[in-house]
Amino acid sequence: MRDTIRFLKGGKIVELEDVGPTETLLDYLRLRRRETGTKEGCGEGDCGACTVALGRIVDGRLVYLPVNSCIQLLGMIDGAELVTVEDLAEDNRLHPVQSAMVELHGSQCGFCTPGFVMSLFTLYHAEGKEKSRKTVTDWLAGNLCRCTGYRPIVDAALEACFDAADDAFSWRAKDTREQLRVLSDGSDVFIGDSDRFFSAPATLDGLAALYSQHPDATLVSGATDVGLWITKQLREFPKVIWLGRVEGLDRVEESPSGVLIGATATYQATEQAMTGISADLGELWRRIGSKQVRASGTVGGNIANGSPIGDTPPALIALGATLELSSAESSRALPIEDFFIEYGKQDRQSGEFVTGLFVPRLSANQAFRCYKISKRFDQDISSVMAAVRLTADEEGTVTEARIAYGGMAGTPKRATAAEAALTGASLEDPSTWGPAMQALLSDFTPMTDMRASAEYRMETARALLAKALMEMSGTAPEQVRVLARRETGNDRAA
Repeated sequence: MRDTIRFLKGGKIVELEDVGPTETLLDYLRLRRRETGTKEGCGEGDCGACTVALGRIVDGRLVYLPVNSCIQLLGMIDGAELVTVEDLAEDNRLHPVQSAMVELHGSQCGFCTPGFVMSLFTLYHAEGKEKSRKTVTDWLAGNLCRCTGYRPIVDAALEACFDAADDAFSWRAKDTREQLRVLSDGSDVFIGDSDRFFSAPATLDGLAALYSQHPDATLVSGATDVGLWITKQLREFPKVIWLGRVEGLDRVEESPSGVLIGATATYQATEQAMTGISADLGELWRRIGSKQVRASGTVGGNIANGSPIGDTPPALIALGATLELSSAESSRALPIEDFFIEYGKQDRQSGEFVTGLFVPRLSANQAFRCYKISKRFDQDISSVMAAVRLTADEEGTVTEARIAYGGMAGTPKRATAAEAALTGASLEDPSTWGPAMQALLSDFTPMTDMRASAEYRMETARALLAKALMEMSGTAPEQVRVLARRETGNDRAA
């Protein structure tokens, strides 16, 4: 067992033994290292001013991903290369991304500039990207600028980020990979004592044993939710168990029957597999948070925290996904909708934790649609999330319906009355859809809050079900989707 965290910075291995359970990476950089190039803005992973890059070995390749250091716990960078804006210039020469930002006037007040530069640094090193403004705007959706305007920043990205990487980080990539392999020692990490600690087990058995001893500990995967509990709610978590080092818990395994997703698999790591199940799922995944959020946030964490407005649960419920739970004594599986009992309460026993889920593929006679409605298109929380999976016979008669919503109740919930009303309806005859629309009134009693009124939510829920039925009956998506009209030719919108 190791009582330190270790990471790489500036080509040197850093080892820390004084790591608080909830100390953030941003506080470490600004307060301890006095590296103030990384800025503190929103403190909730929304503005991108605090963006840094983490380098890790993925399938034998060195991959740099952007993260929000304000909600990334310091202990979570164990085994990674940490790159901040101070690390980019080499021998007094600006990095190509920095040079492009200067030459194309991509900065005015400069507060947001380090975050933009670090996001573009990860784009600069990304593989397989298509050179387009859309690629750049997707990559920068998590970085906000209030004075420069995005055009010169996007121009700088197009100028600098789409040729082969040729910087100090690419030159020494082989050495970096070797140093990261040395850091990957497979040891359990435990810093602190039995009353206050940061821990990162390396095996599933180690996690189960530790959590059984400390069932009051807070489990952390990507910290994109827990991080806000710390920075915004100012909650104290004396015991933190980070799941990111548990071997195999980040698995993404595709098979003809479906996709098995480990509890610590990130949105980014699962996006391609989800797109393979449905283009709608791929579009939903793309709209979850930002690049920074998707690089850290996990599907398992989105489920385990049980938010009634989480994006993934309604889609997974409609698809009939199965959740896996484990403890030191046993393991079990259950339909994902049964995991959500009531607001703030899930079917999880003391010492039990989510290990993964299985998402089945659609059969030939099934159709699936999902829609996210939010005030902002990118990086916003859903007002209403809807997902529909229908099974129909050769005549177009619905033989089974699974309809799930988020934002309509205290938990992600199936619309069972609407499902029953839709069974036996004809996809070819819109006059048979009315009872299902009416049944939604008995399925849900939504609330009014800052995101939407109860009336808006109900009308939107009914409209989204109608939209799904129209598309499944053969109406072209571009006739009913703003996105499809706005991004003609983007097959993810179809």
